[in-house]
Amino acid sequence: MLNRMCFMKYFFYALFLLVTTNISAQNITGKVYREDNKPLAKATVSLLIAKDSSQLLSTATDASGNFTFRNVAGNQYLVKITAVSYTTNFSPVFNINGGDYIVPALTMSKANTVLSNITVTAKRPPVQVKAGKTVVNVDASPTNAGLNVLEILEKSPGVSVDSDGNISLKGKGGVTILIDGKQTYLSGQNLAAFLKSLQAGILDQIEIMTNPPAKYDAAGGAGIINIKTKKGTIKGLNGNMNFNYAQGFYPKYNGGANFNYRNKKVNVFGGYNGDVWEGLGVLTINRNFYKQEVFSGRSDQKTNRHNISNWHNIKLGADYYFTAKDVAGIVINGNINPWKNWQQSTSYLRDVNHQVSSAFISDASTPISQTI
Repeated sequence: MLNRMCFMKYFFYALFLLVTTNISAQNITGKVYREDNKPLAKATVSLLIAKDSSQLLSTATDASGNFTFRNVAGNQYLVKITAVSYTTNFSPVFNINGGDYIVPALTMSKANTVLSNITVTAKRPPVQVKAGKTVVNVDASPTNAGLNVLEILEKSPGVSVDSDGNISLKGKGGVTILIDGKQTYLSGQNLAAFLKSLQAGILDQIEIMTNPPAKYDAAGGAGIINIKTKKGTIKGLNGNMNFNYAQGFYPKYNGGANFNYRNKKVNVFGGYNGDVWEGLGVLTINRNFYKQEVFSGRSDQKTNRHNISNWHNIKLGADYYFTAKDVAGIVINGNINPWKNWQQSTSYLRDVNHQVSSAFISDASTPISQTI
């Protein structure tokens, strides 16, 4: 009986989350044209919150000039379009509330600029569409500062992250996550906690591949996300340190240090990142029961979920440059992750007089485990 009740509890819990997600998340689509009414491909599209013009998401138009933002919460937004040699364009402000939205077609005008003196400055766009992959240049967007990898992935084109940290690519789960081309061999909460421990300051690019090339293992059936960390190009010894703190119901903090030494032939690099993350989730469900349109009873359920993790990540590597294009290198990564989660749920069935007729209590926990 208890097992049956637990099954029903989790069934209704999953159904509640599914219905809530469908109500609160919508898709935004649109199309961008050139002045000659032909589609404009590879333009950078940014979704801005209308209240303060802060950037929420970014993507790039495809070969037909189309763009899509998926699973967007209800709010007021506007769209910003940028492209090389074109004048920046904005959509009107629009409201998302309970349904998908199609942005009216946007036309980009050529920039007419006369320069007396030309200064060329190299700057990478936030998102680049290349053959077989989409590249997110982390440093190119100021809004990435202070975020962790999981938060940056939430903003990346085609990537979705649910409340438990599970990653999907264009609606498909089972995505393979690589760090500098090497598989992490982590999944579920372990992977989510690890990605939260990596900060934007150590990242160079994120490569998103829905159709990975043959050099990658076929395990990533839904696609591959390759997270590329920085390697120093400045000669001599240099490095950086970072620390972030957030206060919610529990404090959360992380920090790290990275160094790099480079001369003509040798490049030695390494770093440490640590993270303490603790969270609390509370779910309350109230249901009324009717028999032939007459109130016959009710139930109320409350679930508390508590998670805690403590990540330590160490990396050490070296490269030797035989020529400018021929390089041999080695990288050693180590991870230690003590983590625990537990969940307590109480459910009451009540009669027409709101008196408790039965109660169900479950208490589940995952013992402290460690990944190395």
